[in-house]
Amino acid sequence: MEVNKELIIRKLKDIIVPESNQPVSEYIKDLKIEGKKIFLKIDLDKKSSPLKNSLEKVVKNVLSDITKSGFELELNITAEKLEMKQVNLNPPVQSNPLANVKNIIAVASGKGGVGKSTVSSNLAIALAKTGAKVGLLDADVYGPSIPTMFGLEQEKPVVKKIDNKDWVLPMEKYGVKLISIGFFVRPQDALIWRGAMATNAVKQLIGDIYWGDLDYFVIDLPPGTGDVPLTMVQTIPITGAVIVTTPQKVSVADVVKSIGMFKSNKIEVPILGVIENMAWFTPADAPDKKYRIFGQGGGEQISKEYNIKLLGQIPLIEKIVENSDNGKPSVMNENSPEAKVMMDVANNIIEQVKIRNEKLEPTKILQITH
Repeated sequence: MEVNKELIIRKLKDIIVPESNQPVSEYIKDLKIEGKKIFLKIDLDKKSSPLKNSLEKVVKNVLSDITKSGFELELNITAEKLEMKQVNLNPPVQSNPLANVKNIIAVASGKGGVGKSTVSSNLAIALAKTGAKVGLLDADVYGPSIPTMFGLEQEKPVVKKIDNKDWVLPMEKYGVKLISIGFFVRPQDALIWRGAMATNAVKQLIGDIYWGDLDYFVIDLPPGTGDVPLTMVQTIPITGAVIVTTPQKVSVADVVKSIGMFKSNKIEVPILGVIENMAWFTPADAPDKKYRIFGQGGGEQISKEYNIKLLGQIPLIEKIVENSDNGKPSVMNENSPEAKVMMDVANNIIEQVKIRNEKLEPTKILQITH
């Protein structure tokens, strides 16, 4: 591998600074290569200065193949200092960037690989098929898959000035308005984001998009209980959470952590119910057969133990996987068994949202105090 300035700059162009939406290469102040030593100076502006530590890790990660080949990197990231402002010990209540959205539904899971994005995609389309106005946010910055499931991998959102402000217009397909970090960065770029970079990106996907009036806003969260789910409850008032699991014990054990997070006395987001995905395998040539290859009863166990609704059991049908890969989620396949399952799940969620709104006060945005 020939190491030169052009190679380094090309690699740094792949790192986008969320606060400015500019590549790190635009912030290079000095770049020299002397023998096997690389001198790189990056000078951030005041707006991007809080990301200094995160960017340092990401830059070193992106250039790791060069350093592993025998080069030494001397990295110096400077940043303008932020002006010190008086701290308000009683901060005002944060405004809601989704004030025109009636119901916000977070789709969560304790672990990856349980089909959460497949459920989110089909749920959003199913809700739209009832006549509702629906938005879908792919908040899984570490592995965005919604563009693929909607067949929009090559599409890019456009910016439009509305009321003297530049807004990003969401993509629209199958009656759903949708946005994903996958529309703005390549998958390998999203995978290297950590901490502040990930949460700032998510905030932009909420606040800089012109969502308009919506009846339902579905959020496909990354798995687990990390930075992004916590950022969500600090940014918008989530109506309720839907938990996706598979039947096996390891998945159920991780689901408990997600339920614990949403039900904690600091967060208090109602749980609308649990969906058991891959509940059984049904061969295409034997639709009446059920092979429970991942175990049995995980969703029912969670439902009984935590007194939450079992919203549905989705079988492992080959067509569901194929349809997602082909950009046409199964709920679009009219009169198919998989479409009926998805519509039943959506109708159960609609009913649970109605019950939740009749019995409980609107969820408040989580205020962090120190």
